[in-house]
Amino acid sequence: MTIDKSWTTLRHRSCPEFFVGLDAFLERCKDHLNSFGKCRCPCESCDNHIFAPLSTLRAHIHRHGFSSGYTTWMYHGEPLVPPSAHADVGQTTDELHDYLNDVRQENTANEHNTEAEDEPTKGPSNTNDELEELFKLAAMELYPGCDWMSSLDFLAKLSHIKVINKWTDTSFDQLVGLLKVAYPTSIIPSSHYEARKTMRTVGLGYIPIHACVNDCYLFWDEYKDLQSCPICFESRWKDKNTKGKKVPNKVLRYFPSTPRLKRIYSSRHTAKHMTWHATGQCKEDGKMRHPVDGTSWKHFDATYPDFAAEPRNVRLGLAADGFNPFGNMSTSYSMWPVILTTYNIPPWLCIKESSFMLTLLIPGPKSLGKDIDVFLRPLVDELKSLWSNGVQTKDAATNSFFTMRAMLLWTINDFPARSSLSGWSGQCYLACPTCNADTPSIHVQGKIAYVGHRRFLGPKHHWRKKFNGKDETRPAPRKLTKSVILSQLNKLTFNIPGKHVLYGGKKRKRDTTVALNWSKRSIFFELEYWSSLQLKHNLDVMHIEKNVCESLLNTLLMNEKSKDTLKARKDLQTMNIRPELWLKTNGRNKVLKPHPKYSFSSDNVKLFGKFIKGVKLPDGFGSNFRKKVSDKDSNITGLKSHDHHIMMQRLLPIGVKAYLDPAISTPIIELCFFFKQICARNLMMSDMKKAEKQLINILCNFEQILLGFIQNKFPKT
Repeated sequence: MTIDKSWTTLRHRSCPEFFVGLDAFLERCKDHLNSFGKCRCPCESCDNHIFAPLSTLRAHIHRHGFSSGYTTWMYHGEPLVPPSAHADVGQTTDELHDYLNDVRQENTANEHNTEAEDEPTKGPSNTNDELEELFKLAAMELYPGCDWMSSLDFLAKLSHIKVINKWTDTSFDQLVGLLKVAYPTSIIPSSHYEARKTMRTVGLGYIPIHACVNDCYLFWDEYKDLQSCPICFESRWKDKNTKGKKVPNKVLRYFPSTPRLKRIYSSRHTAKHMTWHATGQCKEDGKMRHPVDGTSWKHFDATYPDFAAEPRNVRLGLAADGFNPFGNMSTSYSMWPVILTTYNIPPWLCIKESSFMLTLLIPGPKSLGKDIDVFLRPLVDELKSLWSNGVQTKDAATNSFFTMRAMLLWTINDFPARSSLSGWSGQCYLACPTCNADTPSIHVQGKIAYVGHRRFLGPKHHWRKKFNGKDETRPAPRKLTKSVILSQLNKLTFNIPGKHVLYGGKKRKRDTTVALNWSKRSIFFELEYWSSLQLKHNLDVMHIEKNVCESLLNTLLMNEKSKDTLKARKDLQTMNIRPELWLKTNGRNKVLKPHPKYSFSSDNVKLFGKFIKGVKLPDGFGSNFRKKVSDKDSNITGLKSHDHHIMMQRLLPIGVKAYLDPAISTPIIELCFFFKQICARNLMMSDMKKAEKQLINILCNFEQILLGFIQNKFPKT
């Protein structure tokens, strides 16, 4: 029955129509009184926050009017979703039909292209038959009389719930088994296997590729029929003498990106966003909110105008990192996913998980290091084909065919993964890829420290003669050109891939005078355009922010992970600087470590811990920091990457300002604001240039205050 609510919007609350509607509303309220004879008052003043008797409700509504935002009377008997209304379900079913139609059109387009190219097919395909079966399921009621949900719609929703809640296959089987018993006339799959078999038609699958146990080669392409590695001669199989089905030592799972990119264009809902970079650019000069506003994108367009002329050509970004799939740090295992994302779409879609494409799932158990190129081979070959030849694709937004090309714009990684992908080692004296052969570094006890930030100051800056007893006359390292990088790479000798101790894994001494810090020629240089890119590798700011925050926080709290160690104090004495921090001994030969100004006192440590403990964040903004404070408010542990993000940008500036000397706290606060600035959604080019200069001053300040503790250090090799 429809509820008459027109009286709630009447301007004159003294007219008969208003009182008729009000009396009907109060009559409805009689069925929803609490034990005290009261119900929520929906007047503009109370807005359902206050309980009152019916007489008060009548007076309040007449005086203040009915709340304009209270359109569904959920507190007064109106259900949130009427039983007969299934608009959302119907909408979902329509979207499902649209998606199936997009897949059908994509398959039709593929068949059209195959016939046009006169290429023989690889055998009969029953994809269209399977699609027709899905259309039948989409039109079939879940059970007799259920006209608001189809069998396919139910299956899609149930599969989605399984994924987001991380159900096991067994729990899924038990649930559908119970539903089949409870609703015997329903069309529900009997198991997870049957559900996957039904839905696989709209999926895109993957290609399993066997790999050498020592990461030497892939059994792929011309090597697909080999039974042993052509380099280390290890067997392809775990047990080569088994009579049954043989099990490979390693399996690389390769998800081709070409069909996924074509699927984006086959749907009109996603295809319309693929030209946003050409039509939705920021009109304000110097403002950056998307890679298209950066100089790297514009430099590529100027270098390859034929590619830039077609806005539907795809620009990709690549990210790769190792992780432990078991979630158990005591188990040593490293698996590497390689993910692509497209930058054609708006910035608010780029960062969504639905925009990420898993292309490679590289098995462990060991970290790949320089051998990651072996596993990148299928992806790089596909990228080369997408650049040179392209692929015929139907654009559902314009209902036309075009040759889609694609290019890899850059990679985004943490520093160790960048070393593996780029070929420039992140260790030893020349670890900085920007400074290259001109990296300033010093050797301390068992480690290498990277200093020399004064080189980046202006030539007449007074800090060039400020500290450590030496004048800094060197200019900032020059920016490497394409010809310089290629010249360095051309001097490298070929290194056998793999980890076999007699072949690729054999330790060798690198000639740093020739190879510098290059460990290999990256496989990405096989891409025609790669050497011309202005920016090839990006560092993930979240990783850097986490590492810097950990170093700062642990040093401030002086806990067991502090950078202020006994070795660091001995380094100061060896370098003959900061004598007030040198280790001392008392009459009993006990080593004493003077308390530094850059750390909290014991009382301030507890005050800072109580401050963090009392922080209350909005729901969903971050973790409960109260649970992170331990050891009687003297330590903070268990922070995740996002927790460090909040700590660095929101909490640490307040804490250090209250409990540290201003000369110490000021550069720390400035560093926190720097991270907050570069993490903004919109950036101004002029602000970034100022931030770069400010960061140099911050690092030079740290050299004076925290020398030996904040600089990145790497094990000596």
